[in-house]
Amino acid sequence: MSKIKIGVLSTANIAIKSVIPNILSLKEDFEFIGVASREIENKSLDSDIDLIEGYDNLLENYNLDAVYIPLPNSMHFEWVKKALYIGINVLVEKSLSCNLKQVKELNHLAKEKNLVLLENFQFRFHSQLNYITKLLDKGTIGDIRVFRSTFCFPPFPSTDNIRYKKDLGGGALLDAGAYPIKLSQLILGSNLEVTSSVLNYGEDKEVDIWGGVFLRQKQGNLFSQIAFGFDNYYQCNVEIIGSKGKLYTNRLFTAKEDFTPTLVLETNEKGLQNIELESDNHFRNMLLYFKELFSNKNMREEEYVNNINQARLLEDVRIKSNNKEISTI
Repeated sequence: MSKIKIGVLSTANIAIKSVIPNILSLKEDFEFIGVASREIENKSLDSDIDLIEGYDNLLENYNLDAVYIPLPNSMHFEWVKKALYIGINVLVEKSLSCNLKQVKELNHLAKEKNLVLLENFQFRFHSQLNYITKLLDKGTIGDIRVFRSTFCFPPFPSTDNIRYKKDLGGGALLDAGAYPIKLSQLILGSNLEVTSSVLNYGEDKEVDIWGGVFLRQKQGNLFSQIAFGFDNYYQCNVEIIGSKGKLYTNRLFTAKEDFTPTLVLETNEKGLQNIELESDNHFRNMLLYFKELFSNKNMREEEYVNNINQARLLEDVRIKSNNKEISTI
C-alpha cells in the first residue's frame, strides 16, 4: 500500500495540534481524508483540514484504510469496534479501552479481520528511549537494580475536563498511570504482575486523581515503582539504578519536536555526565510505524500481545488498589 487513506474521529486537541499536522506532512505515506465531528457548527479548523459531520459518516462513506481515534476513553470500545467491523485499521489513543474484557474483544476482532490495532504511546518511538535502551543493553550502568518512573501534573484549570468525568473513562490511572506502566514493560519485559497499588480520589472528584503501583517480574527479581496523578507537582521522569551507575531524565513522555532532551548519566567509570540528545518527532515516527504494521503480520501480532498485557496490568491495578469502587465503565 503506497498511501493510506486515513481519517480522524473528533477534534480533540492532540489530533488537531499533533497528529493531523504530522499526517499532512507525510504526503507520500498518507492521504488525509478529514476529521469527523458530531456537530460541525462553530468548529474552526485550518483550511487544509476538511471537517466531516458525523463519526458514522466518516467511517461508512469515505472508503478509509485507517482511522485515528482520540475520543474519551469510554467511547473507544464502541468506535474502535465499529471501525474494525467495517474493515478499517485503527490507531487509538491510550487507554485502548476501559477494561480488559473490552480490549480482548477488540483484539479478537482485529486478529480475525487481519487488521492493525495500535494503542498510541508515541514516546515509544522517540530516539531518546532508543538511546536509553541501548545504554542498558550495553551494560553501561551494569545490571538493573531499581526502576522508577513518575508521570504527574497539577490540576486541570477546568473541573469540566473529561479526565475528571467517570462516565467518560476519566481518572489518573488511564490517562497518566498508563505511561509508566507501558514503560515498565518496555524496559523490564512484558511478564510483569501488580503486587500492590493505591488509587486515591479527591474530596470533590468522582475519579482517581493520584496513585502508585509496584510491579515485579513473574520470573525474575526486577521490579518497578511508579507514581502518577492530576494533583501533583509536574514530573515526567524515569530513573534506573544499576549495579555500576544510574540514569535519569525528566521529559520522557512529552518531549516535543523542538525539545532537546538531556540524559543525566552517572557511572563508576566516568562520573556524572549530562548528555544532550537530539530532538525528535515521536508523532511522525509513530505514524510511520503504524504504516509499517500494515505489511508486517508479525509486528501486528506483537501489538495484539502488547494491547492485552497493558490492559491486564491496568485491571490488576484496580483490583489490588485500596479503593475497590473505581469504575471500569
